[in-house]
Amino acid sequence: MVAVMAILFNTKQLKAKRRSLRNNMTLTEVTLWSHLKHSQLGGLKFRRQASIGKYIVDFYCPKKKLAIELDGDVHGYSSRIISDKNREEEIKSLGIKMLRFANREVRENLDGVLGEILSVAGVAENRTTP
Repeated sequence: MVAVMAILFNTKQLKAKRRSLRNNMTLTEVTLWSHLKHSQLGGLKFRRQASIGKYIVDFYCPKKKLAIELDGDVHGYSSRIISDKNREEEIKSLGIKMLRFANREVRENLDGVLGEILSVAGVAENRTTP
């Protein structure tokens, strides 16, 4: 099982890309990360820009097998919608739950986003503010 995990998660081939994404996070990613880091949200430990197979997700909670993606304007194009759907299906086939939020949702309804993350993770409403 450990060997499978090593192959699926945070592969060496994507290390430089993950680092680049972490160092160049969008304002919306920074906003959500400020509430996820240091196990602030329900005691859940999240990783940012984590790879799962050949994909990199914005945030991942290994304990709950929960991936979170934030979608900017580019995700509205038809070609991107299809690739996002395929990507999501592949990740879900690994037994990982996937949540997607539009950047606008995070900006305009952060409490609702955090509440949905807690709900899907099956954690009672318990959070601290940074």
